[in-house]
Amino acid sequence: MKNPLHESERWLDQALNDWEFIQWLSLEKKFYDKGCFIAQQSAEKALKACLYANGERYIFIHSTFELASKLVDNFPNFRDILDCARRLDRFYIPTRYPDGLPGGAPYKQFSREDFDNALNDCAKIIELT
Repeated sequence: MKNPLHESERWLDQALNDWEFIQWLSLEKKFYDKGCFIAQQSAEKALKACLYANGERYIFIHSTFELASKLVDNFPNFRDILDCARRLDRFYIPTRYPDGLPGGAPYKQFSREDFDNALNDCAKIIELT
């Protein structure tokens, strides 16, 4: 394993870049499915950065809820973002695959409200990390 702090910095750097992208995307009036997915990805990477900084070696989890839960033991304040992480998990598969939800393509299934909620949840996670 590479230096844990260096690995953490790499993950956080990408998380923040993803965050900048979804802030830019929020100015658009469409692409809500993609925005929700990138919000989940940004939060996932920020949480992984924390885990790497705290000595985790290999992280193959993609669930933001599971990642945040792993941090609660050492950092009780992460309990405050568990609901945010749980909600973001809903965007990992259904935002990308037509068979992730019944009834059509992902871009038709997600609304501006979904996107705004994903942005807010992601922001809370990034602030804490």
